[in-house]
Amino acid sequence: MYLADSRAGKATAAAPAAPADLPARRRAAVPGTVLALGAVSLITDVSSEMVSAVLPLYVVAGLGLSPLGFGVLDGINNGVGALVRLVGGHLADRGGRGHKAVAAFGYGLSALCKPLLLLVHSVTLIGGVLAVDRTGKGLRTAPRDAMISLATTPEHRGRAFGVHRAMDTTGALLGPLLAFAVLRAAVDGYDAVFAVSGCVAALGVLVLLLFVPSPPRAEAATEKPKLSESLTLLRLPALRRLTLCAVLLGLTTVSDAFLYLLLQRQLDLPTRLFPLLPLGTAAAFLLLAVPLGALADRIGRRTLFLLGHGVLLLAYGVVLSAGGAGFAVALGVLLLHGLFYAATDGVLAAAAADVTPPGQVGAGLALVGTGQALARFGCSLLFGAAWSLWGGHTALTVTAVAMAAAAVAAWALLRRNASEVAA
Repeated sequence: MYLADSRAGKATAAAPAAPADLPARRRAAVPGTVLALGAVSLITDVSSEMVSAVLPLYVVAGLGLSPLGFGVLDGINNGVGALVRLVGGHLADRGGRGHKAVAAFGYGLSALCKPLLLLVHSVTLIGGVLAVDRTGKGLRTAPRDAMISLATTPEHRGRAFGVHRAMDTTGALLGPLLAFAVLRAAVDGYDAVFAVSGCVAALGVLVLLLFVPSPPRAEAATEKPKLSESLTLLRLPALRRLTLCAVLLGLTTVSDAFLYLLLQRQLDLPTRLFPLLPLGTAAAFLLLAVPLGALADRIGRRTLFLLGHGVLLLAYGVVLSAGGAGFAVALGVLLLHGLFYAATDGVLAAAAADVTPPGQVGAGLALVGTGQALARFGCSLLFGAAWSLWGGHTALTVTAVAMAAAAVAAWALLRRNASEVAA
Protein backbone atom coordinates (compact mmCIF):
# COMPACT_ATOMS: atom_id res chain seq x y z
CA MET A 1 0.00 0.00 0.00
CA TYR A 2 2.84 2.39 0.69
CA LEU A 3 5.42 3.89 -1.61
CA ALA A 4 8.52 2.36 -0.13
CA ASP A 5 9.24 0.49 3.06
CA SER A 6 11.40 2.45 5.47
CA ARG A 7 13.07 -0.53 7.13
CA ALA A 8 16.82 -0.93 7.01
CA GLY A 9 18.00 -2.34 3.71
CA LYS A 10 15.04 -0.98 1.74
CA ALA A 11 15.89 2.69 1.41
CA THR A 12 15.12 4.22 -1.96
CA ALA A 13 17.62 5.84 -4.27
CA ALA A 14 16.25 9.21 -3.26
CA ALA A 15 17.21 8.59 0.35
CA PRO A 16 20.08 6.09 0.44
CA ALA A 17 20.89 4.24 3.61
CA ALA A 18 23.36 6.02 5.83
CA PRO A 19 26.90 4.62 5.58
CA ALA A 20 28.38 2.78 8.52
CA ASP A 21 31.01 5.46 9.18
CA LEU A 22 28.46 8.17 9.96
CA PRO A 23 29.24 10.14 13.13
CA ALA A 24 27.58 8.97 16.33
CA ARG A 25 25.08 11.82 16.25
CA ARG A 26 23.76 10.55 12.89
CA ARG A 27 23.67 6.92 14.00
CA ALA A 28 21.66 7.71 17.12
CA ALA A 29 17.94 7.05 16.77
CA VAL A 30 17.19 10.42 18.42
CA PRO A 31 20.16 12.81 17.93
CA GLY A 32 20.71 15.88 20.07
CA THR A 33 19.66 18.15 17.20
CA VAL A 34 16.20 16.57 17.28
CA LEU A 35 15.91 17.11 21.02
CA ALA A 36 17.04 20.74 20.75
CA LEU A 37 14.57 21.42 17.94
CA GLY A 38 11.92 19.67 19.99
CA ALA A 39 12.58 22.07 22.87
CA VAL A 40 12.21 25.04 20.50
CA SER A 41 8.94 23.64 19.15
CA LEU A 42 7.66 22.93 22.67
CA ILE A 43 8.20 26.52 23.77
CA THR A 44 6.86 27.97 20.52
CA ASP A 45 3.77 25.79 20.63
CA VAL A 46 2.97 26.98 24.16
CA SER A 47 2.86 30.47 22.67
CA SER A 48 0.91 29.52 19.53
CA GLU A 49 -1.65 27.35 21.29
CA MET A 50 -2.34 30.04 23.87
CA VAL A 51 -3.62 32.17 20.99
CA SER A 52 -5.27 29.31 19.09
CA ALA A 53 -7.16 28.22 22.21
CA VAL A 54 -8.92 31.56 22.65
CA LEU A 55 -9.05 32.86 19.08
CA PRO A 56 -12.23 31.02 17.90
CA LEU A 57 -14.21 32.24 20.90
CA TYR A 58 -12.68 35.71 20.70
CA VAL A 59 -13.74 36.33 17.10
CA VAL A 60 -17.05 34.41 17.10
CA ALA A 61 -18.40 35.36 20.54
CA GLY A 62 -16.43 38.55 21.18
CA LEU A 63 -16.41 40.12 17.70
CA GLY A 64 -19.60 38.47 16.41
CA LEU A 65 -18.05 36.79 13.38
CA SER A 66 -20.21 34.31 11.43
CA PRO A 67 -19.11 30.70 10.80
CA LEU A 68 -18.35 31.63 7.18
CA GLY A 69 -16.26 34.59 8.31
CA PHE A 70 -14.44 32.41 10.79
CA GLY A 71 -13.84 29.87 8.01
CA VAL A 72 -12.03 32.59 6.03
CA LEU A 73 -10.03 33.63 9.08
CA ASP A 74 -9.20 30.04 10.00
CA GLY A 75 -8.19 29.39 6.41
CA ILE A 76 -5.72 32.27 6.66
CA ASN A 77 -4.43 30.85 9.93
CA ASN A 78 -3.78 27.45 8.34
CA GLY A 79 -3.17 28.15 4.67
CA VAL A 80 -1.32 31.41 4.02
CA GLY A 81 1.97 29.98 5.29
CA ALA A 82 1.76 27.39 2.54
CA LEU A 83 2.46 30.09 -0.03
CA VAL A 84 5.96 30.64 1.36
CA ARG A 85 6.88 27.06 2.31
CA LEU A 86 8.51 26.47 -1.05
CA VAL A 87 10.57 29.63 -0.62
CA GLY A 88 11.62 28.56 2.87
CA GLY A 89 12.63 25.09 1.72
CA HIS A 90 14.45 26.45 -1.30
CA LEU A 91 16.43 29.03 0.68
CA ALA A 92 17.38 26.43 3.27
CA ASP A 93 18.70 24.03 0.62
CA ARG A 94 21.04 26.65 -0.83
CA GLY A 95 23.61 26.14 1.93
CA GLY A 96 24.46 23.72 4.72
CA ARG A 97 23.83 26.39 7.36
CA GLY A 98 20.84 27.91 5.61
CA HIS A 99 18.39 25.63 7.37
CA LYS A 100 18.96 27.21 10.78
CA ALA A 101 19.04 30.76 9.45
CA VAL A 102 15.73 30.44 7.60
CA ALA A 103 14.12 28.64 10.53
CA ALA A 104 15.28 31.36 12.95
CA PHE A 105 13.84 34.08 10.72
CA GLY A 106 10.52 32.24 10.57
CA TYR A 107 10.33 31.73 14.33
CA GLY A 108 11.27 35.37 14.92
CA LEU A 109 8.61 36.66 12.53
CA SER A 110 5.90 34.67 14.31
CA ALA A 111 7.13 35.85 17.70
CA LEU A 112 6.77 39.49 16.63
CA CYS A 113 3.13 38.93 15.65
CA LYS A 114 1.91 37.85 19.10
CA PRO A 115 2.14 41.31 20.74
CA LEU A 116 0.60 42.88 17.61
CA LEU A 117 -2.68 41.16 18.51
CA LEU A 118 -2.86 43.60 21.44
CA LEU A 119 -3.16 46.47 18.97
CA VAL A 120 -5.72 45.13 16.47
CA HIS A 121 -9.43 44.75 17.19
CA SER A 122 -11.06 44.23 13.80
CA VAL A 123 -11.38 41.03 11.81
CA THR A 124 -9.43 42.52 8.88
CA LEU A 125 -6.45 43.54 10.98
CA ILE A 126 -6.48 40.28 12.94
CA GLY A 127 -6.47 38.41 9.64
CA GLY A 128 -3.45 40.44 8.51
CA VAL A 129 -1.51 39.67 11.67
CA LEU A 130 -2.37 35.99 11.38
CA ALA A 131 -1.22 36.00 7.76
CA VAL A 132 2.19 37.32 8.80
CA ASP A 133 2.35 34.84 11.68
CA ARG A 134 1.57 31.94 9.34
CA THR A 135 4.17 33.27 6.90
CA GLY A 136 6.73 32.79 9.65
CA LYS A 137 5.44 29.28 10.26
CA GLY A 138 5.62 28.52 6.55
CA LEU A 139 9.21 29.68 6.35
CA ARG A 140 10.42 27.67 9.34
CA THR A 141 8.61 24.35 8.90
CA ALA A 142 10.52 22.85 5.98
CA PRO A 143 14.01 23.90 7.23
CA ARG A 144 13.22 22.57 10.71
CA ASP A 145 12.03 19.22 9.38
CA ALA A 146 14.99 19.09 7.00
CA MET A 147 17.38 19.49 9.95
CA ILE A 148 15.63 16.60 11.70
CA SER A 149 15.91 14.45 8.57
CA LEU A 150 19.57 15.30 7.95
CA ALA A 151 20.48 14.54 11.55
CA THR A 152 18.83 11.09 11.54
CA THR A 153 19.46 7.86 9.65
CA PRO A 154 16.62 6.82 7.28
CA GLU A 155 15.61 3.76 9.31
CA HIS A 156 15.05 5.90 12.41
CA ARG A 157 13.27 8.89 10.86
CA GLY A 158 9.81 7.86 11.98
CA ARG A 159 10.94 7.62 15.60
CA ALA A 160 12.88 10.91 15.41
CA PHE A 161 9.93 12.81 13.97
CA GLY A 162 7.72 11.14 16.58
CA VAL A 163 9.96 12.40 19.40
CA HIS A 164 9.96 15.90 17.93
CA ARG A 165 6.18 15.92 17.52
CA ALA A 166 5.74 14.59 21.07
CA MET A 167 7.79 17.50 22.43
CA ASP A 168 5.92 19.90 20.17
CA THR A 169 2.63 18.52 21.46
CA THR A 170 3.73 18.99 25.03
CA GLY A 171 3.66 22.68 24.21
CA ALA A 172 0.22 22.25 22.66
CA LEU A 173 -0.89 20.66 25.92
CA LEU A 174 0.57 23.40 28.12
CA GLY A 175 -0.57 26.32 25.95
CA PRO A 176 -4.33 26.00 26.50
CA LEU A 177 -3.75 25.38 30.22
CA LEU A 178 -1.74 28.58 30.47
CA ALA A 179 -4.37 30.47 28.45
CA PHE A 180 -7.09 29.13 30.78
CA ALA A 181 -5.13 30.26 33.83
CA VAL A 182 -4.48 33.71 32.37
CA LEU A 183 -8.15 34.17 31.43
CA ARG A 184 -9.21 33.37 34.97
CA ALA A 185 -6.56 35.54 36.62
CA ALA A 186 -6.55 38.65 34.43
CA VAL A 187 -9.16 41.38 34.12
CA ASP A 188 -8.51 41.92 30.40
CA GLY A 189 -8.16 38.22 29.72
CA TYR A 190 -7.63 38.16 25.95
CA ASP A 191 -5.03 40.95 25.98
CA ALA A 192 -3.17 39.21 28.80
CA VAL A 193 -3.11 35.96 26.82
CA PHE A 194 -1.62 37.74 23.79
CA ALA A 195 1.03 39.49 25.91
CA VAL A 196 2.18 36.32 27.68
CA SER A 197 2.18 34.48 24.37
CA GLY A 198 4.59 37.02 22.90
CA CYS A 199 7.05 36.63 25.77
CA VAL A 200 7.02 32.84 25.46
CA ALA A 201 7.58 33.02 21.68
CA ALA A 202 10.64 35.22 22.18
CA LEU A 203 12.08 32.62 24.54
CA GLY A 204 11.69 29.96 21.84
CA VAL A 205 13.70 32.02 19.36
CA LEU A 206 16.45 32.47 21.93
CA VAL A 207 16.69 28.72 22.55
CA LEU A 208 16.95 28.09 18.80
CA LEU A 209 19.81 30.55 18.38
CA LEU A 210 21.76 29.28 21.40
CA PHE A 211 21.25 25.52 21.43
CA VAL A 212 20.38 24.21 17.94
CA PRO A 213 23.52 23.40 15.89
CA SER A 214 23.69 24.23 12.21
CA PRO A 215 24.01 21.30 9.77
CA PRO A 216 27.65 20.84 8.66
CA ARG A 217 28.43 22.38 5.30
CA ALA A 218 29.46 18.98 3.98
CA GLU A 219 25.86 17.84 4.12
CA ALA A 220 24.62 20.56 1.80
CA ALA A 221 24.25 20.11 -1.94
CA THR A 222 27.45 20.83 -3.93
CA GLU A 223 25.48 22.98 -6.37
CA LYS A 224 22.91 25.43 -5.07
CA PRO A 225 19.48 24.43 -6.43
CA LYS A 226 17.26 26.89 -8.25
CA LEU A 227 13.66 27.50 -7.22
CA SER A 228 12.47 26.12 -10.56
CA GLU A 229 14.34 22.89 -9.81
CA SER A 230 12.43 22.57 -6.55
CA LEU A 231 9.16 22.56 -8.47
CA THR A 232 10.42 19.87 -10.83
CA LEU A 233 10.66 17.47 -7.89
CA LEU A 234 7.04 16.65 -8.63
CA ARG A 235 8.33 14.74 -11.65
CA LEU A 236 9.44 12.05 -9.19
CA PRO A 237 6.50 9.60 -9.21
CA ALA A 238 6.78 8.67 -5.54
CA LEU A 239 6.87 12.28 -4.34
CA ARG A 240 4.13 13.35 -6.74
CA ARG A 241 1.75 10.64 -5.56
CA LEU A 242 2.48 11.27 -1.91
CA THR A 243 1.75 14.98 -2.46
CA LEU A 244 -1.48 14.18 -4.29
CA CYS A 245 -2.61 11.90 -1.46
CA ALA A 246 -1.85 14.63 1.09
CA VAL A 247 -3.91 17.10 -0.98
CA LEU A 248 -6.90 14.78 -1.37
CA LEU A 249 -7.06 13.97 2.31
CA GLY A 250 -6.31 17.57 3.34
CA LEU A 251 -9.36 18.77 1.40
CA THR A 252 -11.54 16.76 3.79
CA THR A 253 -9.73 17.46 7.07
CA VAL A 254 -11.87 19.78 9.20
CA SER A 255 -9.73 22.24 11.14
CA ASP A 256 -9.25 21.83 14.86
CA ALA A 257 -11.09 25.06 15.60
CA PHE A 258 -14.23 23.97 13.77
CA LEU A 259 -14.20 20.58 15.49
CA TYR A 260 -13.91 22.23 18.90
CA LEU A 261 -16.69 24.69 18.07
CA LEU A 262 -18.95 21.78 17.10
CA LEU A 263 -18.23 20.02 20.39
CA GLN A 264 -18.71 23.17 22.43
CA ARG A 265 -22.09 23.91 20.87
CA GLN A 266 -23.25 20.31 20.99
CA LEU A 267 -22.45 19.99 24.70
CA ASP A 268 -23.30 23.62 25.55
CA LEU A 269 -20.01 24.03 27.41
CA PRO A 270 -19.33 27.27 29.32
CA THR A 271 -17.14 29.60 27.27
CA ARG A 272 -14.43 29.66 29.95
CA LEU A 273 -13.90 25.92 29.40
CA PHE A 274 -13.42 26.23 25.64
CA PRO A 275 -9.60 26.64 25.84
CA LEU A 276 -9.43 23.23 27.55
CA LEU A 277 -10.89 21.29 24.61
CA PRO A 278 -7.54 20.98 22.77
CA LEU A 279 -6.07 19.23 25.80
CA GLY A 280 -7.64 15.88 24.92
CA THR A 281 -6.16 16.04 21.44
CA ALA A 282 -2.76 17.15 22.72
CA ALA A 283 -2.62 14.51 25.46
CA ALA A 284 -3.33 11.65 23.04
CA PHE A 285 -0.86 13.05 20.52
CA LEU A 286 1.81 13.35 23.21
CA LEU A 287 1.38 9.77 24.42
CA LEU A 288 1.18 8.17 20.97
CA ALA A 289 3.56 10.18 18.75
CA VAL A 290 6.73 8.23 19.64
CA PRO A 291 5.27 4.68 19.55
CA LEU A 292 3.40 5.38 16.32
CA GLY A 293 6.52 6.92 14.79
CA ALA A 294 8.40 3.72 15.61
CA LEU A 295 5.51 1.69 14.21
CA ALA A 296 5.72 3.67 10.97
CA ASP A 297 9.39 2.66 10.68
CA ARG A 298 8.25 -0.98 10.82
CA ILE A 299 5.04 -1.19 8.77
CA GLY A 300 5.62 1.70 6.34
CA ARG A 301 4.94 5.40 6.78
CA ARG A 302 2.37 5.69 3.98
CA THR A 303 0.38 2.82 5.43
CA LEU A 304 0.16 4.50 8.82
CA PHE A 305 -0.64 7.85 7.19
CA LEU A 306 -3.73 6.33 5.56
CA LEU A 307 -4.77 4.51 8.73
CA GLY A 308 -4.56 7.78 10.63
CA HIS A 309 -7.15 9.35 8.33
CA GLY A 310 -9.35 6.33 8.93
CA VAL A 311 -9.19 7.21 12.63
CA LEU A 312 -10.22 10.80 11.85
CA LEU A 313 -13.15 9.51 9.81
CA LEU A 314 -14.20 7.47 12.84
CA ALA A 315 -14.04 10.64 14.96
CA TYR A 316 -16.36 12.36 12.49
CA GLY A 317 -18.77 9.46 12.80
CA VAL A 318 -18.78 9.69 16.60
CA VAL A 319 -19.54 13.42 16.46
CA LEU A 320 -22.38 12.88 14.01
CA SER A 321 -23.99 10.09 16.02
CA ALA A 322 -23.41 11.46 19.51
CA GLY A 323 -26.35 13.82 19.83
CA GLY A 324 -26.11 15.35 23.29
CA ALA A 325 -24.40 12.33 24.84
CA GLY A 326 -22.08 14.27 27.17
CA PHE A 327 -18.45 14.64 28.14
CA ALA A 328 -17.52 10.98 27.64
CA VAL A 329 -18.26 11.22 23.92
CA ALA A 330 -16.38 14.51 23.66
CA LEU A 331 -13.37 12.93 25.35
CA GLY A 332 -13.52 10.00 22.92
CA VAL A 333 -13.57 12.36 19.95
CA LEU A 334 -10.59 14.30 21.28
CA LEU A 335 -8.62 11.10 21.87
CA LEU A 336 -9.31 9.93 18.32
CA HIS A 337 -8.30 13.37 17.09
CA GLY A 338 -4.95 13.10 18.87
CA LEU A 339 -4.45 9.57 17.52
CA PHE A 340 -5.01 10.94 14.01
CA TYR A 341 -2.28 13.55 14.45
CA ALA A 342 0.15 11.04 15.97
CA ALA A 343 -0.31 8.76 12.97
CA THR A 344 -0.01 11.44 10.28
CA ASP A 345 1.87 14.61 11.24
CA GLY A 346 5.51 13.60 11.66
CA VAL A 347 4.88 10.43 9.67
CA LEU A 348 4.12 12.43 6.52
CA ALA A 349 7.32 14.44 6.90
CA ALA A 350 9.36 11.26 7.32
CA ALA A 351 7.66 9.73 4.28
CA ALA A 352 8.46 12.79 2.17
CA ALA A 353 12.11 12.72 3.24
CA ASP A 354 12.33 9.08 2.11
CA VAL A 355 11.50 9.93 -1.51
CA THR A 356 13.35 13.25 -1.87
CA PRO A 357 16.95 13.66 -3.13
CA PRO A 358 19.29 14.41 -0.19
CA GLY A 359 20.35 17.81 -1.55
CA GLN A 360 16.74 19.01 -1.82
CA VAL A 361 15.17 17.69 1.36
CA GLY A 362 13.90 21.13 2.37
CA ALA A 363 12.21 21.67 -0.99
CA GLY A 364 10.70 18.19 -1.02
CA LEU A 365 9.22 18.57 2.44
CA ALA A 366 7.94 22.02 1.47
CA LEU A 367 6.18 20.67 -1.63
CA VAL A 368 4.26 18.05 0.33
CA GLY A 369 3.51 20.45 3.18
CA THR A 370 2.39 23.18 0.78
CA GLY A 371 -0.05 20.87 -0.97
CA GLN A 372 -1.54 19.69 2.32
CA ALA A 373 -1.77 23.21 3.80
CA LEU A 374 -3.44 24.68 0.71
CA ALA A 375 -5.92 21.81 0.71
CA ARG A 376 -6.77 22.43 4.36
CA PHE A 377 -7.17 26.12 3.58
CA GLY A 378 -9.74 25.17 0.97
CA CYS A 379 -11.46 22.85 3.43
CA SER A 380 -11.80 25.66 5.98
CA LEU A 381 -13.45 27.92 3.41
CA LEU A 382 -15.80 25.21 2.15
CA PHE A 383 -16.69 23.93 5.61
CA GLY A 384 -17.41 27.45 6.88
CA ALA A 385 -19.70 28.11 3.89
CA ALA A 386 -21.44 24.75 4.31
CA TRP A 387 -21.98 25.39 8.04
CA SER A 388 -23.50 28.80 7.28
CA LEU A 389 -25.85 27.31 4.66
CA TRP A 390 -26.79 23.92 6.12
CA GLY A 391 -25.63 23.86 9.73
CA GLY A 392 -22.65 22.16 11.35
CA HIS A 393 -24.10 18.62 11.42
CA THR A 394 -24.87 18.50 7.71
CA ALA A 395 -21.55 20.13 6.82
CA LEU A 396 -19.66 17.46 8.77
CA THR A 397 -21.73 14.69 7.15
CA VAL A 398 -20.77 15.89 3.67
CA THR A 399 -17.13 16.19 4.72
CA ALA A 400 -17.10 12.64 6.14
CA VAL A 401 -18.46 11.19 2.89
CA ALA A 402 -15.86 13.13 0.91
CA MET A 403 -13.06 11.87 3.19
CA ALA A 404 -14.12 8.27 2.67
CA ALA A 405 -13.92 8.77 -1.10
CA ALA A 406 -10.55 10.54 -0.80
CA ALA A 407 -9.15 7.71 1.33
CA VAL A 408 -10.11 5.14 -1.31
CA ALA A 409 -8.44 7.23 -4.03
CA ALA A 410 -5.30 7.68 -1.93
CA TRP A 411 -5.12 3.95 -1.21
CA ALA A 412 -5.32 3.20 -4.94
CA LEU A 413 -2.52 5.67 -5.71
CA LEU A 414 -0.18 4.32 -3.07
CA ARG A 415 -0.94 0.71 -3.92
CA ARG A 416 -0.14 1.36 -7.57
CA ASN A 417 3.24 2.81 -6.59
CA ALA A 418 3.97 -0.16 -4.35
CA SER A 419 3.41 -2.47 -7.31
CA GLU A 420 5.84 -0.44 -9.43
CA VAL A 421 8.49 -0.53 -6.69
CA ALA A 422 8.11 -4.29 -6.33
CA ALA A 423 8.48 -4.72 -10.09
